[in-house]
Amino acid sequence: QVQLIESGGGLVQAGGSLRLSCAASGRTFSNYYMGWFRQAPGKEREFVAIISKSGGITSYADSVKGRFTISRDNAKNTGYLQMDSLKPEDTAVYYCAANPTRYSGSPAGYNYWGQGTQVTVSS
Repeated sequence: QVQLIESGGGLVQAGGSLRLSCAASGRTFSNYYMGWFRQAPGKEREFVAIISKSGGITSYADSVKGRFTISRDNAKNTGYLQMDSLKPEDTAVYYCAANPTRYSGSPAGYNYWGQGTQVTVSS
């Protein structure tokens, strides 16, 4: 099994940027698809971005396309989410997740989750 720890969240003004990191341990990170999800208060967890095992294929939710960039460094066992042009509606707890079998945008498809990191965007 793989353990995931997110970091990099915080408070930022609208229009600003943050970079989230997801440090993986326990198993070979390159054997896992990695996704980022977020959950705002009172809402369901939603897909943000996903990256293939090698990092060559990425997909994004329409709400973040063109503003967020997902990446990974398998040599460092770390994934990233660069968030630019942040908006108040991006405020949520952000989670990284991993699964070995499917390139999926559904939270149900992920076996392993981090504890989450809070991102708050002020207007």
